[in-house]
Amino acid sequence: MGLLDVLPKIDNLPEERVAQVRDALFHADNPFLIVFVGPFSSGKSSLINALLGEEILSVGPVPTTDRITILRYGESTQKVRGGDFDTLFHSSPLLKKVSFVDTPGLESIFQKHEEATRKFLHRADVVLLVMLATQAITASNLDYMKRLQEYGKAVILLVNQIDVLSPEEIESVKQYVTDQAYDGLGYKPEIWLMSSKQGMAARQEDGVIDSVSWAASGLALIEGYIDEQLGDAARLRQKLQTPLQIVQNVNQAALEALRANQSALDQYQNIGQNIEQQLAAQKRDQDRAVRETIEQVNSTFAEAGRRGGDAIRDIFKFSDALISFVRGVLELFGLGGLARRVRGEYVKMAFERFKVFEPIGELSTIVDKLAPRLEGKDIQDVDDLVKYSRREIAALPEAIREKVIGDVKAPTQYDRAAFHNMRTPLDDIEREAHSLEPERIESDVRNTLLYLGAYQVLMIVLIAFIALGSGLFTAEQQGLRLIILVLLLGFALLGFLVLPLRGRWLASKYTSQINKLQARYVETISKAADAQLSYGMQLRRDAVAPLTRLVEAQTSVQTEQLRSLQNAQQEIVKIEGELTSMGKPSLFGLRG
Repeated sequence: MGLLDVLPKIDNLPEERVAQVRDALFHADNPFLIVFVGPFSSGKSSLINALLGEEILSVGPVPTTDRITILRYGESTQKVRGGDFDTLFHSSPLLKKVSFVDTPGLESIFQKHEEATRKFLHRADVVLLVMLATQAITASNLDYMKRLQEYGKAVILLVNQIDVLSPEEIESVKQYVTDQAYDGLGYKPEIWLMSSKQGMAARQEDGVIDSVSWAASGLALIEGYIDEQLGDAARLRQKLQTPLQIVQNVNQAALEALRANQSALDQYQNIGQNIEQQLAAQKRDQDRAVRETIEQVNSTFAEAGRRGGDAIRDIFKFSDALISFVRGVLELFGLGGLARRVRGEYVKMAFERFKVFEPIGELSTIVDKLAPRLEGKDIQDVDDLVKYSRREIAALPEAIREKVIGDVKAPTQYDRAAFHNMRTPLDDIEREAHSLEPERIESDVRNTLLYLGAYQVLMIVLIAFIALGSGLFTAEQQGLRLIILVLLLGFALLGFLVLPLRGRWLASKYTSQINKLQARYVETISKAADAQLSYGMQLRRDAVAPLTRLVEAQTSVQTEQLRSLQNAQQEIVKIEGELTSMGKPSLFGLRG
């Protein structure tokens, strides 16, 4: 990015600074300019007329120069009026080497004169500050010299109309100007004593110049400066140093403005960080609400599983072994259905007794509290963020505030679709927990009782057969008979002992099924909550997006501006080195 692309975008950098760089670079390849400045009637136009040997510029006791005039070489004398300045062509050989610039008076009663001179100042390569010998250096002239110093201009002081002073007075004036300039500026400028009147008188009718009179007029100093001091190399160096100095000054001013803006940038970043911290805290609050709800759901399912396990184990407890045997026998002979119709389903009765489904019935109440809790927090947080953002925007400088795109405001609608959509699958899981699981377990229970009844009937038949079958064993085998009876009784007892184990296995199976339903239930809530939380966080970001976009944009812009200015500074240093060694520098790299 070029320097002229960056400068206009830097906040608090005056537009006139940008205009100076643009104009200086544009005129870098124009003819070398020696600009005459000073109060009106100080003799600027008279000195130029004397140098050219012809009164081509108007002179008088009142302001006669109300426009900037550039004098350039031309085969014939002619004046061309332009938009901001006039160009006067003249055939003087001196104008082949340089161009002169005549400016309105700095202290003219017409304010526009001074404005025109200041505006044109940055184009100057050498500035000749003209003052009257009878009105030695003034406060305004000192002030103007300070401004010229800032532009890096080569300034020479011309004390005009010395012909009205005595030799002693001339020396006194020169010393006074030297002392005042040193006191006000800290250095002693070059001072030339001039007399435009003597200069014009030094020119004879045949065009020949009286060298003695010409030297006495002081104009020979200007002519010699152009011929000797401003040779081709010196003129080129000075010509390039002028726009380079302007660019360097403006680049430094831009860096200072950018550093001044750094405090605002720090404020932007603090705002962005504050918003992110608020969003993170709000996200944690919402996550905690979801987590607490899921913990309640898990606890509720765990309670349902515990009660269900207790109910199933109660069906198969050892103390009710005989009742279980009777139920088994009834199932074996097809009378179980009749008994169940009279007394009810085994598992259903046990589940009702242990209130297994009571926790399942509480799930809807627990889950239904989550949606309004999240929604209320979303709306409150958005309102708080909007208020905060509006306060921060109102506190921004107007130039920055104008860069905010969009309005910081709370949304007019709230989308509850995520939680609405989860209600149906949750209801399905709750119904499955109420009905499908007990039916499956009921079948397992009946099968268990059937197997128990069949087994115990078989044991009873075998025991009766051995006990009553006296002819089956000889007298010597009575001991064996007793052993077999004992074993059969043991196997019968073992059948009853297996009953609680079967109850534990079925209870574990039920708990496993409940856990699966719990996992599906929690997964459904989690997905809906994630979608709702994502929506809520986006709602917050959208509400404050105009401010956060500004923060991100300003951070990016200022970082890029600083990088560009630093690169330009490096390029300036490089060109300065090339100028010192009289290389051929290129200013176009600064143009971007």
